[in-house]
Amino acid sequence: MPYINIKLTPDGLTEKIKAELITEFTKILSKKLDKNPDTTIVIIEEIATDNWGIAGETVTKRRATGT
Repeated sequence: MPYINIKLTPDGLTEKIKAELITEFTKILSKKLDKNPDTTIVIIEEIATDNWGIAGETVTKRRATGT
């Protein structure tokens, strides 16, 4: 039973895009690894930019400063 966990910031992440991601990741595992789509689980976690850090700074701060 494949389990895919996608973590993204919510910027531009619509219900339609999330549905497409779930469909496409399921297809990829089915085609490339011969995994059964009926047992493939895809989880999308939306992480606020204040809760995501890179190089010691939040993504929110990095985006505000252009780094």
